[in-house]
Amino acid sequence: MVIKVFLASSSGSTAIKKKQQDVVAFLEALKVEYAELDIACNEQNRMWMRQNVPEEKKPANGIPLPPQIFNEESYCGDYDTFFDAKEDNAVFSFLGLPPPPGSKEAQEEEDEEHEEEDLHSEEEEELQELEDQDEQEEEEGESQEAEEEAE
Repeated sequence: MVIKVFLASSSGSTAIKKKQQDVVAFLEALKVEYAELDIACNEQNRMWMRQNVPEEKKPANGIPLPPQIFNEESYCGDYDTFFDAKEDNAVFSFLGLPPPPGSKEAQEEEDEEHEEEDLHSEEEEELQELEDQDEQEEEEGESQEAEEEAE
């Protein structure tokens, strides 16, 4: 899986340049494999990016600005959603990638799995207790009936 980052190499906007640099620098720091696709000098890249950003994610004017991030053909998000994922330590899930072992994201996933397992165990214990109570009540009822019949 290759992450695709659509950028504009010759953007006049310093804000866009900073956002692009932030995304690329963070992916490099995480050692995530990615490809930079320039929309400024490659019309095919520009058209592909515009066609593949979901309608609900496009701005009011309908033209999404770089950086836009994809995992192969699957849309991940724009800079704002990337930034939110970064703040939440959820960049790997944002990118649709498994977190590396030992990362905060992997630890959080592991903790969630343990919580679910614990919850499952507690539910199973409660069910077993209820079944045991039912059996005990049935046995008591049967022994009372037997006593009444003996009298």
